[in-house]
Order: sequence, then C-alpha cells, then structure tokens
Amino acid sequence: MQYIERTITGIDGSEARFIGYVADNSPEMDPARRRASILILPGGAYAMTSDRESEPVALRFLGKGFNVFVLRYSTRPSRYPVALLEAAEAMRLIRAHADEWHVNPSAIAVLGFSAGGHLAANLATTAGDATMRAHGFDPDAVRPNALMLAYPVITTGEFAHRGSFQCLLGPDVHNRQLLDELSIEHHIDATTPPVFVWHTMADATVSVENTLLLIRACRAAGVSVEAHLYPEGSHGLSLADEETAGAGKYANVVECVQSWPDLAARWLHALAANRSLQ
Repeated sequence: MQYIERTITGIDGSEARFIGYVADNSPEMDPARRRASILILPGGAYAMTSDRESEPVALRFLGKGFNVFVLRYSTRPSRYPVALLEAAEAMRLIRAHADEWHVNPSAIAVLGFSAGGHLAANLATTAGDATMRAHGFDPDAVRPNALMLAYPVITTGEFAHRGSFQCLLGPDVHNRQLLDELSIEHHIDATTPPVFVWHTMADATVSVENTLLLIRACRAAGVSVEAHLYPEGSHGLSLADEETAGAGKYANVVECVQSWPDLAARWLHALAANRSLQ
C-alpha cells in the first residue's frame, strides 16, 4: 500500500495536509486496476478538522475497495476561499497522479462531513466556480464525479449553522452577496454530479432541513440523489460505532446509522460500474 503525505499551501500562507491511502496492484489479481477514489473532507465548523471523520473513515472505505485521500484543510483564522482552493488543488493532485496512484480519474467522489460537507458541495456545484476561475482553476477539471455528504451544512438561510459561517467568513459573515454565493441549494444544476447524502432527524446542531433543501434542489435540477434519513442520533456521528465514538457529546453509538458506509460504498461502486460518473 502507498501512504502519501503532501502539503498544500493556502493563498494566505496556511498549510493543509493531504494524506492518501492507495492499495497496490498485484499481478495475482488485476495488475492494471484503476480504482474509484474518495477525497474526504472532515467536519469541524470551519474551526478545525475532526480526527473522528478522517483516518477511521478512510480506512473503512479503503477496505471496501477504494483509494482514499483525506484533506485536513485550513480552518479559522483562514477565511473563504482558502479551504475551497485547497480542495480544488487536492482534486488536481489526484487526477494528475492517476497513473501512479491507480486512480480512475473519471470516478472520484468527494465525501464531506458537516462543514466539510459544505466545502465538498461548494467544490462539486457551481457555487465556487467564479472564485476558482479567479485563482487559476478550471472548475470542470477539479469537479468531482460524485458528491457524498454526511449531515452537511448546506444553507446560509433560515436553517444555517451560523457558527460554521462565522468561522468561514469572519467579519464578512453579514455580506448578503457572499452568503448567497455560499448557500449551496441555490447552485444545484446540470453540472452537479450524482449525490449520496445522509442525516439524522434528531440532529440538533445542523438541522436536517439542510439536507431536505439539498434534496429538493437536486430534484428540481434533475440531479440523481440517494438520501437516507435516520430516526435517531446526534450530530457528528461519523461511523456511529465504537471505532469513532468519542467523549461527551460524541460518545453516541447508534446502531441504525451504522449502515451508511455500506450503502455509500454500494452506491459509488454501482456508479463506477455503469459509468454514470463520467
């Protein structure tokens, strides 16, 4: 297995960590195998990136046959669009090294948790296109082929997670034009890749309304969406088992939620197999 570590320097001089877990090919199996791959963007309200949503999730999906990459993107005091441009550079890196890392460049998903879900959706939709172009990226060249979201921050409107946008925008948090640009439900269109999303109905931190707004926008735009709404469980569950159970509010182990990695893996394998990712 290849273990990859790179540093991505943000436009403000901050440093993001890019980590890859790439299974080696073997002459005993398929020596020319190209795998579907996942770029994980952990949550943390744009104030930090969660350990619980990083390596444990990467190893789970590595075991399901994917190459997996984790981006520990820059957070507060870095402001928008630092993290978005780091995510774009991470996607550029994965596609640029597709041969070396056995990556199918047309089968790369981004998986975002909570505020990382907002970042993933910002990258996958047209929300950040103008900003990326202004910094030298072709949005279509770095857009993922699939969007996977776990209890995502989506809207800057009535159901916004205010803390995430306070960290992301700082003094610009009341800039209406910028808030509209970052409200993902307004930027779902034909360029948006297929979506897999899950949330719990009991989430008291990031309201399930965020996911419902996303589903409604996908339906209106004709974007394929698979959604799973679980009846119980708090925010930030990650894998929802003992592997990612933490202390205090993150101590929850919720059995019904534990199905989501299997569901997500089947969904992504199916997309890659029928080539609807391209």
